[in-house]
Amino acid sequence: MNFIEEIRWRGMIHDMMPGTEEQFAKEITSAYIGFDPTGDSLHIGSLVQIMILVHLQKAGHKPFALVGGATGMVGDPSGKSAERNLLDEETLNHNVACIKKQLEQFLDFDCGDNSAEMVNNYDWFKDFNVLDFIRDIGKHIPVNYMMAKDSVKSRLETGMSFTEFTYQLIQGYDFYWLNNNKNCKVQLGGSDQWGNIVTGTELIRRKGGEPAFACTTPLIKKADGTKFGKTEGGNVWLDKTKTSPYKFVQYWISASDEDASNYIRIFTLKTKEEIESIEKAHDENRGARLLQTELAKDITTRVHSLNDYEAAINASEVLFKKGDEAVEALKNLPADIFADIFEGVPQAEVALADIKNGITIVDALSAKTSFLKSGGEARRALKENSISVNKAKIGEDKVLNGDDLINGKHILLQRGKKNYFLVKAV
Repeated sequence: MNFIEEIRWRGMIHDMMPGTEEQFAKEITSAYIGFDPTGDSLHIGSLVQIMILVHLQKAGHKPFALVGGATGMVGDPSGKSAERNLLDEETLNHNVACIKKQLEQFLDFDCGDNSAEMVNNYDWFKDFNVLDFIRDIGKHIPVNYMMAKDSVKSRLETGMSFTEFTYQLIQGYDFYWLNNNKNCKVQLGGSDQWGNIVTGTELIRRKGGEPAFACTTPLIKKADGTKFGKTEGGNVWLDKTKTSPYKFVQYWISASDEDASNYIRIFTLKTKEEIESIEKAHDENRGARLLQTELAKDITTRVHSLNDYEAAINASEVLFKKGDEAVEALKNLPADIFADIFEGVPQAEVALADIKNGITIVDALSAKTSFLKSGGEARRALKENSISVNKAKIGEDKVLNGDDLINGKHILLQRGKKNYFLVKAV
């Protein structure tokens, strides 16, 4: 497999330094990407760079994943409008360990000559004193060269600390160190990193290192202009305790056709022929959303597991089930998935003791919850046979009690097909 050809047809190249493609064609080449350890989990924005390293390794080259234990203490100004808070060493060490565990899900760290390697730039910076750094590194990069970078120019009016200003030198030294000590010849990364990356190639050139190259990926944008990887609840994380598999699946399932066509090339390992076949089948029946389904299954299975994907799909189908099947499926939902499905549904708190003593359905719909405006409206809805409790149709004689509680916490009221309301026992 030709690495550059592979990522090119997938639309994963933004900028590439002359000679980069020839370097990969010439020999097994070591390349690296840096990951920001300011959190204890990567999110799906990081998945672009992870997939680049996966393709690199599949093509027979050697990937290095650099986790910035040292640069995390400084803070990358690229794309930032203000300086961020710096983290202490203990927090950074915890974050680095968590990120390493996530990367091990995707890269093979024990497969011979092109085994992936994890490196932490804290290892070579911890004993590097400031006088040595400004003498041995700082003198090689002119200030006017550093000032010309977009990450600096965009902050001149609002201000930038010396700490952030030196970031590109520190990242540049990472590339120099890896080039000098690990024969790493290419740095990969997002297009917002181009300025920092070429500072590294310039430092290597000026210090007489091995030839060095660069290649960046485009920043992903959704077709509607909103930011990729963001929801109303924030980032979509790879850690299931931060973003549940149910929400993870829903993010991909809800993608537009245009976005899904882009995502399936970037985030899956499916071949060009497989993707084009899926797109053809999708176009023949767009309502089935085959493209989104195949995308969600592939990514969720690799990030989490097939069981997590299937559980999320089964959970999402609860809302469309009817009769006894729906009632049983709802009662069997784990508490966390139940909470995910009905997040944002209007709800009211009712004393657990009152529920156990029994509440008439009319009171439950109106006086106790205000789901419906009045007892009269509740009775009319019941006569119309449009009210369900936990997906089961009920009549005016229904009395809610402890047996109706799902996971001992909730009762799901419903009017019609889509009008839901949660009773929360407290």
